[in-house]
Amino acid sequence: MTTLCTAPETGLNAVILRMIERILNRVNALSQGGPGWTRPSYSPLETAAHLIIEEEAHALGMEVRRDHGGNLIARMPGRDPQLPPIWCGSHLDTVAEGGAYDGQAGVAAALALVAAMRSQGITPEADFVVVVTRAEESVWFPVSYIGSRAATGQLLAADLQALRVDTGRSLADHMRDEGGDPEALMTAVPPAPARFLEFHIEQGPVLETAEEPFAIVTAIRGGLRYRAARLHGVWAHSGGAPREGRADAVVAFADLVMAMDRVWEEILARGADLTVTFGRVSAASPAHAMAKVAGVLDFCIDLRSDDEAVLDAADEALKAAIAEIEAARPGIRFDLGLQSRSRPAQLSQSMAEWVAGGAARLGLSPRRMLSGGGHDAAAFATAGWESVMVFIRNRNGSHCPDEGMNPADLALAVEAVYTALSGNAGP
Repeated sequence: MTTLCTAPETGLNAVILRMIERILNRVNALSQGGPGWTRPSYSPLETAAHLIIEEEAHALGMEVRRDHGGNLIARMPGRDPQLPPIWCGSHLDTVAEGGAYDGQAGVAAALALVAAMRSQGITPEADFVVVVTRAEESVWFPVSYIGSRAATGQLLAADLQALRVDTGRSLADHMRDEGGDPEALMTAVPPAPARFLEFHIEQGPVLETAEEPFAIVTAIRGGLRYRAARLHGVWAHSGGAPREGRADAVVAFADLVMAMDRVWEEILARGADLTVTFGRVSAASPAHAMAKVAGVLDFCIDLRSDDEAVLDAADEALKAAIAEIEAARPGIRFDLGLQSRSRPAQLSQSMAEWVAGGAARLGLSPRRMLSGGGHDAAAFATAGWESVMVFIRNRNGSHCPDEGMNPADLALAVEAVYTALSGNAGP
């Protein structure tokens, strides 16, 4: 693997970097209180962030509109309007107490590409469209890729009834509050499949460990989730209830965690792809106390793989493990609740080669890699669009206040894509 080095800040690189830093600074000035950054999906804060991008897009001479889902779409006309356009962007909502770059970096990169083309007097061959999606982070509503699925005609009427976790109000209500039209969205004709490019921070340590500033993503894992599972046991006195006969929800949950860890190990040993995460666990209900055997435990489980058949197999193994635990521990009962899913997505090889070609002209050789997290690019790919992602080196993980992207790494990746665009050779 060729180790990449950061290019010097040339005149073009400086234009790109200034735009990236300005967008990041302006957007990240908007947040609820507390550590990190919090902009809930379909909130006034998310809307205010979109307005910043609208202002910046107008300053770059772009045509700006919004679709019925509230996604912002800014167009830079190309030389040939008959060619499939290239859409580029990401989202501006965050998880609670998230980081400074997840989503924001992709939007900043898209505008930086336009700024670079304007500064050099370049008109792209096809229309170049900056898109800022709504509600990518599914922590707020139990629905994946809301904005990008709305933009591509994939959002379902049932999805509009999903409730936001902090307000208890429906997605449809929040969409209306922030200027969308959920009723019109259900009958809208989506744009013809085109091409989609998303810059995003890596959410793992691969690039940081390898000392490489960016990479090209070839596929995105899908997810199978039970977001509101509950384990029922039997409340008992901690000193009075003997070991035999207890229906301890915490112990039964530990059985499940270890069983699924073994499933994970076995599937990996077969050469298949899987991750298993129990992301939220709580036995601290108001009824619980130090001197009680737990009678209730709430949890969520997140299964991810690049193969939908593996997700199904892991789900079957989960239910088999639950059945065994319930049989072995009388009084224990699991309720997994509703399942939500996102499909694995293979990204465009031709677009990957196009990005790699631009990088090669700068003397760079970015690696190809899998994305463990879900992204808007997956929804566009599922809708039949040619889609690709560019990962940017990032320290200290993702979805946390300590995200550590260097804007210079993003500027270098943007310069590579600019080089591909300015060559007027479409993917």
